[in-house]
Formats: sequence, C-alpha cells, structure tokens
Amino acid sequence: MRAGHQRQPVRMLLILALATLPAALPAQTVSASWPDGFHNTTPGREPQTRDLLPWLWGRLTGPAIRHAPDEIARQPVDVARLHQRVDGLRVTWLGHSTVLIEIDGFRVLTDPVFSERASPFSWLGPRRLTPLPVDPARLPHIDAVLISHNHHDHLDVGSLRQLARQPGGAPAVYVPLGDDDWLREDGIPQVQALDWWQQVTLGPARITFVPAQHWSRHITRRGRDRSLWGGHVLQVGAVSVYHAGDTGYGPDFKAIGDRLGPFTLALLPIGAYQPRWLTRRQHIDPAEAVQAHRDLRARQSLGVHWGSFVLSDEPIQQPPGDLAEARRAAGVSEDEVMTWAIGETRSWSAP
Repeated sequence: MRAGHQRQPVRMLLILALATLPAALPAQTVSASWPDGFHNTTPGREPQTRDLLPWLWGRLTGPAIRHAPDEIARQPVDVARLHQRVDGLRVTWLGHSTVLIEIDGFRVLTDPVFSERASPFSWLGPRRLTPLPVDPARLPHIDAVLISHNHHDHLDVGSLRQLARQPGGAPAVYVPLGDDDWLREDGIPQVQALDWWQQVTLGPARITFVPAQHWSRHITRRGRDRSLWGGHVLQVGAVSVYHAGDTGYGPDFKAIGDRLGPFTLALLPIGAYQPRWLTRRQHIDPAEAVQAHRDLRARQSLGVHWGSFVLSDEPIQQPPGDLAEARRAAGVSEDEVMTWAIGETRSWSAP
C-alpha cells in the first residue's frame, strides 16, 4: 500500500466512537457484578461521548496524518517451522495484538483478528493497512485462545469461528466475565469466562486472568462495561508470558509482577496513544510501556498493538520510533524491550 496522508472519515469515526465510548463510572478494587457493570481498580474519569467533539473537530480541521504502512517491517511466516514442536518458548507476532505463543508444544493465540476490518461490518470501520503474514488456515493446531476484552480489534467472532473449524478440534476460548453466553449463542464452542485473578489449568498450562485499566463495549451486543476486561498470564513449567491486552498505566502492572512475576516475556501494547488527553486512561504510550516492563519484572518485552489498524492520531508507523526514544531515556536496551517485523518468529530455549 502506498504511503500517504489520510484523514479518517469523520462520519465513520463519529458512528463508531458514539457506539463504543463508555460512560464515566466509579472505580473499585475488584470486578463488579451485575447489574452495576465492571470498573477499573484505579479511580479516574473514563472517556465519555462529549469528549468526541473536540477530537473530531481536531481531525476535521487539523493537518492530515501521514500513515506509511510500507515503512513497517514485515516478513512471511515460516509455516513449516511452526508445525514442528518446540522445546521452550517460541513466539510469532501476526500483527496488532494477535500473537502465537508456543511453550513446549502447547499453542495459544492472543486476541485473534483475521478480518480486513476491526469492525462488525465489512464496509465500515478501521481497515487493515498491513496484510496478515500468514493464511490462518495454515496455522498449526491451536490449543487455547485468550481474549482480553470485547472491542473489535481484539475480539473478532469470524476469526473465532474459523479457529473452531480447525482440524483436530476447536480450541478452548477464555474470555472475560460477561462475554461467554453471547459467544456460545453465536456458535463458538468451549468458551469459559474468567474473573480477575481467576486461574484455570489446560493440559500443561496454567492461565490467569489479570486486571487491566480499560473498558468494554461490543457494538452489536450488550451495553458499555457489561463485560470485564483484562490481561493474561500463561505459565508452562518455568516459562511465563504476560499478555496485556489494552490498558492504561497504573498500579495493576506492579501488582501483577509482584504476584505472578517475573516473566520470561511480556506482550505490551505500544500503539493507539494519541491524543493523550483522550487515550491516557485506556492505552499506555511507549514510555509507559517501558515503565510497565520494569513494574512487571519482565526479562524481555515485545511491543504489540500497532502497525495493522489506524485507531488513533499517531501515524501507524510511529510507535517503534517513540519506543526507541523511551528506551534511551530510561537506559533500557533494544534487546530488553523490542519491536519485531509483523510475521517474525523468535525462540527461547527451555530454562
């Protein structure tokens, strides 16, 4: 795709934003139960519908944003390699928050989105600007799927249906509280809902659903904050991987690190962070990702949640550059907090 200047169609942004922005809700320290909805652990004002007007005005009257997807590194996935069992940890970034994690042959996908739009509609919503690096039908058998929350760039029902048809049987699908019943009604088998800090065991793996600072809304389903949101910790033997999903910065990172760390690898979002006045409560920026890496006591961290869809005001290719500046300011090496090419696979030997 040719690099160039893009203006998000204001009408499209308004429709999607009005449908997805949450109302302000009080915070509490544990997940809430029906009918009050769910809240973050840290008090604060969540973005509201009235915040859209100055943002949309800025997009309408401000300079066009230059998105250059051709500047984003990509490489094809080595499918034959993925079908070979690995001892230790092997990770493949498939774009945005979709990551294939393999530990001693146990395979997990985080937030799989294979569709061309992060939307329930084929004709409306953020379009994929960088292609998937592999045909999902060629992936090896997936044992489990971890869904962080029900925003459309993280929960794609069509992708879950495709995975349910994989040879060898459907994967176990772990979702936040409130997202299980309607997914079963939509034909997704083996769905289990998790609360914060709840643990489940599947084969050799222990999976823990952990807090995040965010919100929820699925356009075609329940109202705002009627299902939970969070991240995951996947542990197999001595290997542990943290998947953040979407989150603002707060004390949850340190709590997770103290309780379940240190981690072999953390998957941290580094995109969709501008303007900060609108996104701070829901998305960390690259500098906060570096701090989160330290809070979690992760040995290494990979920056994800960028490079596929335009969801905010920074250019799609900008997050790695901002992350490099944040690393330099914090005295952190590139080997410690990384970005990869979309489609890249790396392996770690068993401890």
